[in-house]
Amino acid sequence: MATEEKKAARGKRRGKQSIAYERPVYINASASIGGKKEGEGPLAELIDMIGEDDLFGCNTWEEAESSLQKDAVYLAMGKAGLDPKEIQYLFAGDLLGQSIATSFGIMTYEIPLFGLYGACSTCGESLSLGSMAIDGGFASNVVCVTSSHFASAEKEFRNPLEYGSQRPLSATWTVTGSGAFVLGREPGKHVRAAITGITTGKIVDYGLKDSMNMGCCMAPAACNVVYQNLIDFGRQPSDYDQIITGDLGCIGQRALVDLTAEKGYDISGNVLDCGMQIYDPETQDTHAGGSGCGCAAVTLSSYILKQLEEKKWKRVLFIPTGALLSKTSFNEGKTVPGIAHGVVIESV
Repeated sequence: MATEEKKAARGKRRGKQSIAYERPVYINASASIGGKKEGEGPLAELIDMIGEDDLFGCNTWEEAESSLQKDAVYLAMGKAGLDPKEIQYLFAGDLLGQSIATSFGIMTYEIPLFGLYGACSTCGESLSLGSMAIDGGFASNVVCVTSSHFASAEKEFRNPLEYGSQRPLSATWTVTGSGAFVLGREPGKHVRAAITGITTGKIVDYGLKDSMNMGCCMAPAACNVVYQNLIDFGRQPSDYDQIITGDLGCIGQRALVDLTAEKGYDISGNVLDCGMQIYDPETQDTHAGGSGCGCAAVTLSSYILKQLEEKKWKRVLFIPTGALLSKTSFNEGKTVPGIAHGVVIESV
């Protein structure tokens, strides 16, 4: 690497886990799709498209989830005024084995694909890698998309719906939905916000084995990203209008607040969780809140970006969180490690 390139790389690095972009990467458009339950929640009016039923006209739950991604990408590109030939890369993933919701959903676009798996943190991972590709000069436009589906996730990780298993109060409800984001080097006509930095998370394992309490399993990883972001950027929690986690729910959020307090930071006054925003705990039986790849993605597109567009918020730290378990690891008695990825998003 040439000396000037080395200096440029060092200039973008911030501390151990973060990058600050010298010029912003723009979120030029986004789209969100939700299922029937999401259409009965508090964000319903902000979601672009709501399904009349959770099969979305398909024969299987997995096909339905694929259709979520396909339609979300189509809507987002349409809002940005771009066609597939103008998109250099897709950064996409889901919760299913071999990411079949992604591969079957978006292959017809014939856009070069980076398939990702970060569990429910995949939205943050895709935005991080997509913005890095643009900042590095490797692309002018990319699309980041992810999805989840309650029924396909239950079949993948727990039991088919027909089994009718009882859910503890610590459990979260996998969101049926998809969010797609068009990132660009230059601002579009209707730019929504800008990514100005990222903090890449690491796997954190506190030895918890309860897959029905994933909020607490993921909270230590979220704490690591919050703490490292503040250290790397030299900021305080008050420098963000909101610190927004993806899928902790009400129980995991309390654990996050306690863990960050142990590290000397009080985030209790400006912490928000997507899983607590997408459902109404008073009228919808979702226990601890929402989760799944679609949880953070749908909430970001429908609600968070709207607050930034309207200048109600100027800067947020967006941290989707994921639990890195599988049917195999769970059946073998393994722990549930967590991962989280932080994205600094600012109003334009």
